[in-house]
Amino acid sequence: MTHVVTEACIKCKYTDCVEVCPVDCFHEGPNFLVIDPDECIDCTLCVPECPINAITTEEELPPAQHAMLALNAELSRVWPVIVEQKEPLPDHEHWATVTDKLPLLER
Repeated sequence: MTHVVTEACIKCKYTDCVEVCPVDCFHEGPNFLVIDPDECIDCTLCVPECPINAITTEEELPPAQHAMLALNAELSRVWPVIVEQKEPLPDHEHWATVTDKLPLLER
């Protein structure tokens, strides 16, 4: 089992989660983070660190978010690893409550 970053992270990109990850499985894109499912050890340390609850287990992934599992796997192969916390995106507060943000994902 793995953890999955859902579309709630898009355009927010809080990075509180990356510093607690013991296996460095987070990867960073322009406006989104993903988890490498092959590296994730299911430790759950990242889940409470996300201020907008954008990380969940594969088993608890809502049906509307199932595509995010494959997207995390795909993008983790091409985006660089991130291990240090950074500031969230400038307008993160606005985007934190917006839904249906998948079309806004920047690759």
